[in-house]
Amino acid sequence: MNAPQFTNIQACVFDAYGTLLDFNSAVMNCADEIGDDAARLSEIWRQKQLQYTWLRSLMGTHADFWQVTGEALDFSLDAIGLENPELREKLMALYRKLDAFPEVSETLRSLKAGGMRTAILSNGSPDMLAAAVHANNLQDLLDDVQSVEDVGVFKPDPRVYQLSVDRLGVGPEQICFMSSNGWDAAGAAAFGFNVIWVNRYKQPTEHLPARPDMVIDTLAPLPEILALTAQ
Repeated sequence: MNAPQFTNIQACVFDAYGTLLDFNSAVMNCADEIGDDAARLSEIWRQKQLQYTWLRSLMGTHADFWQVTGEALDFSLDAIGLENPELREKLMALYRKLDAFPEVSETLRSLKAGGMRTAILSNGSPDMLAAAVHANNLQDLLDDVQSVEDVGVFKPDPRVYQLSVDRLGVGPEQICFMSSNGWDAAGAAAFGFNVIWVNRYKQPTEHLPARPDMVIDTLAPLPEILALTAQ
């Protein structure tokens, strides 16, 4: 299963939200309180959250991901006609400790056992990422957690991907980047990473200038793709 383009990989870098962490889990943990609009709320929240990152980047009005996430939630609650300050507070707190997908811990453990360096590269603010990593006991399975706050702009700006190169001290061609977001996979591929799109949500391929090298539906096959064996 080892693919030719994934040779000489020195580091695996992961997007966080949607790739390692299930962004739907915050709303789903409050589904009984929200009712029939729970799935719609989660979808709008995620869409608006991403839109706000892109719009703020284009407008030159950066705010950290915590603020963006709150503003996106406010829009989403307005969109479904739900005014509930206590629920808003609860959802925001849950977003700080989103559930990791079932295969994440074992995949990271296998990568580490095979001698691979691992890192997160995320739009998330440092405190958000630290909270989620610790909530899922992933801290010992990651060598670095990288936030766009170090460059002050959101993905898919190339400066974000350059952050991994600088922090890990390896070339783009030595990094394998994983994201569940097709637009993020395209941005990373345009930058020069080896890219695997983790298409958890069975989305069509984005019609953008660059495309991922491989598509999988969970992270589970990653160690085999990289031909890693425990050291």
